[in-house]
Amino acid sequence: MSSSLVTLSDEFAAVVERASKYVVSVHGHPRLPSSGVIWKPGVIVTAEHSIRRDDEIRVTLRDGKPATARLAGRDAGTDLAVLKIEDSSGPAADVHPGVPKAGEIALAVGRTQNTGVSAVMGVISGVGGPWNTWRGGRLDRFIRLDLRLYPGLSGGAIVNAAGECIGIGTTGLSRSSPLAIAAETISRVANELMEKGHVARGYLGVGLQRIALPEHLKASLNLADSRGLIALSVEHEGPAGKAGMLIGDILVAIDSKPMRDTDDVQAVLGSEFVGKTVTASIVRGGVLKQMPVVVGERPGGRP
Repeated sequence: MSSSLVTLSDEFAAVVERASKYVVSVHGHPRLPSSGVIWKPGVIVTAEHSIRRDDEIRVTLRDGKPATARLAGRDAGTDLAVLKIEDSSGPAADVHPGVPKAGEIALAVGRTQNTGVSAVMGVISGVGGPWNTWRGGRLDRFIRLDLRLYPGLSGGAIVNAAGECIGIGTTGLSRSSPLAIAAETISRVANELMEKGHVARGYLGVGLQRIALPEHLKASLNLADSRGLIALSVEHEGPAGKAGMLIGDILVAIDSKPMRDTDDVQAVLGSEFVGKTVTASIVRGGVLKQMPVVVGERPGGRP
């Protein structure tokens, strides 16, 4: 084997060793432990889908020492759970300060029950902007991974070739490939979970479906787009219902931003909008109306 390959192999092993210092094993599933990352002293983040109970959660630290963890909060929308432990002596993740690039080498580093530290190498196959998950959450950045997360590696660290953590890996947000939950999403969600125990999300109380408006109506109303969202159901006591929205109304904009798809609605219903008034532009009977709506907080368990 050439010296350059040996050097490369040694460098990858060193990267894994560096990351393993802040990677733990999380025992929150009756059959299969997952991995977790010490995000800050005494705080562990992991994949929410791998936590099947809210109490009696244990973690195994890098030295093999067991520790009892308390669930500070969980958010299915972003597939993040936050655990608190008394032991705050271990090093926290060395977070990459920039934006990863497609084609960069990525290593998934976890800690499994049978093998201890485990690692998988691949690449970052795609990087995009904010992305709404199928579970109702919003990631600050879409990061697709071309690697295999073996059982027990979900929740582990995704690191670059420099050994910096760009996020944690999950198989719970995409049916086609693993994703990395970006560091900025982890920090934002973890802070809210530790403060409130849950992530607040905006709520209108209306069932919407895409619809195409006739071109003549778009022109006569001077609309930016011919697409909109028709209200198929309106909760009478929900925010939109209280504002006067009716079944059959067509939502075309919120705060002047075109609403072409339900993803557009989710984008303007983040936690920062809860309790604030937005202006919904609706078409009713061929007439464009402006309707102020006070955004509510989505009730638990409701889509």
